[in-house]
Amino acid sequence: MPREVIPAWVADMDFAPPPAVREAVLERIDTDLGYPGWLDDPTGGPLGPAFAERMETRYGFRTDPSHVRAFTDLNQALQIILHLMTEPGDGVLVHTPAYNAFLETFTAMRRRPVPIPLEPDGPTWRFELPKDPGGAKILVLVHPHNPTGRSFTRSELESLADYAERHDLLVISDEIHSDLTYAPHTHIPFGTLAPERTVTLTSASKAFNMGGVHMAVGHIAPQAVRDAIASQPPHIFGAAGVLGMTATVAAWRHGDAWLEEVLAILDRNRHLVAKRLPPSVAYRIPDATYLGWLDFGFPEAAEFVEREARVRLAPGPIYYGGDTCARLNFGTSGPILEEMLSRIGALDHGDEQV
Repeated sequence: MPREVIPAWVADMDFAPPPAVREAVLERIDTDLGYPGWLDDPTGGPLGPAFAERMETRYGFRTDPSHVRAFTDLNQALQIILHLMTEPGDGVLVHTPAYNAFLETFTAMRRRPVPIPLEPDGPTWRFELPKDPGGAKILVLVHPHNPTGRSFTRSELESLADYAERHDLLVISDEIHSDLTYAPHTHIPFGTLAPERTVTLTSASKAFNMGGVHMAVGHIAPQAVRDAIASQPPHIFGAAGVLGMTATVAAWRHGDAWLEEVLAILDRNRHLVAKRLPPSVAYRIPDATYLGWLDFGFPEAAEFVEREARVRLAPGPIYYGGDTCARLNFGTSGPILEEMLSRIGALDHGDEQV
């Protein structure tokens, strides 16, 4: 970005990753960058046990490490499962507005999104499931939700699990933001409610701010999906890298003290956004994530804010359902966030102040 533009669009934070991650990666570099012993292990060697330990310790979610598969990122994992378990033209249920990279995947793979619209409901959001799943074979659940920051409640998740059972849907649950859930909200893994039909996708990349390491996990509970993946040539989807594996395991096992400090900053920031935004901009304090979904009430809001306030937001239309909205990343320091909000608050749009 130009120096005068504050970038608040892509989902990376402004914080260095945990010291434990840095130490583990440097130790790996200093000692051994050769082929790891787990090279041909589809579960990713140390990844399966580290994932299982974290899920049980943090969420009470008992998983089978042998059902873990290593991927380079969630988008790759989603595309592999859609490729193996669906055909072009098949429907995919998804809450809207929706994570834009997933929408781009549906378009590129000719899978048809079947929207489950999230509607404003006071300080939060609600949704109603369609009576007919519209030919969908898969429900893609982004939980916590990106871009609204909604953490779905147990009753909502139970309704989704019941719906998936009645309509025989495979559920792909993207839980990459789960570690960024604020009290009193609690993250409930969807795999605890529909274990036989859920693929859980996650990564340490969002919570521990290391998206560039490209390391993700899929807990593939359904046997049919595991069989489909196993039927493919062993290296056709690539393989996990040793540095990504090292960083992920270190973050999950030794990064929680760092994470608690970051969560305290983010918790302050999400409330600061509510306090400093002008009343004309609708904003519901997110239950999770470091992303704010802002409704400016006029189209091309992100373009206007970047042009006039020199703050780059992610434009709402790319999320399928936010023509007057934009996504703000508040995962930064207090002074930078204050400056962004001051610039936005000083804007004029037409006859009204933003």
